[in-house]
Amino acid sequence: MYLIAFIGACVLVAMAPGVSTAVILRQTLRSGRSSGLAATLGNESGILVWGLAAAFGLSALLVASQLAYDAMRVIGAVILVVMGAQALWQARKGSPEIEVRAVDGWRRSYLAGLGTCLANPKAAVFAMSFLPQFVPQGQNVPLTLVALAVTWVLVDTVWYGLVIWAVDRAKALLGRPAVRRRLEQVSGVVLIGLGVRLVVESR
Repeated sequence: MYLIAFIGACVLVAMAPGVSTAVILRQTLRSGRSSGLAATLGNESGILVWGLAAAFGLSALLVASQLAYDAMRVIGAVILVVMGAQALWQARKGSPEIEVRAVDGWRRSYLAGLGTCLANPKAAVFAMSFLPQFVPQGQNVPLTLVALAVTWVLVDTVWYGLVIWAVDRAKALLGRPAVRRRLEQVSGVVLIGLGVRLVVESR
């Protein structure tokens, strides 16, 4: 029963828009479905790292160290602002070569998803507070937390896969130069806004 409740909670968490959603959508719109999937795999790799860290108590070290937390917060914000600035530059330049760079962009998309997740200390704090709530009494805590982390990653991957599929299906509309430029502008502003918020927010 606890597993059903956990999966339901994971679905709600995945559906809530945030940094991961913005990055994955941007990569999908820029370079197609494969880049969106690469960004998703990068993001889920980061989530798995934080989930395992929570299972073995490593996330607590990050929470305990204000310096480490603040350093990661600044790094994460810089990554988001840079990505946002790149999106705005692409929108201004109106480059029609976004699709051409898809092969080279797979690795970049993966690293973008991984980097934004690992550089977000709130993801670590969330994993440490979210996962333990669903550990049944009497169960092996580290082992159960690892299983929950893997389940979380699987649910996340399915959700973002559906989102990427829907965006790809709307490609005829979203692929128009004027629409694409507007979407680049919007994603750029959103990413910069998320970066600024990450800097100014407290824990």
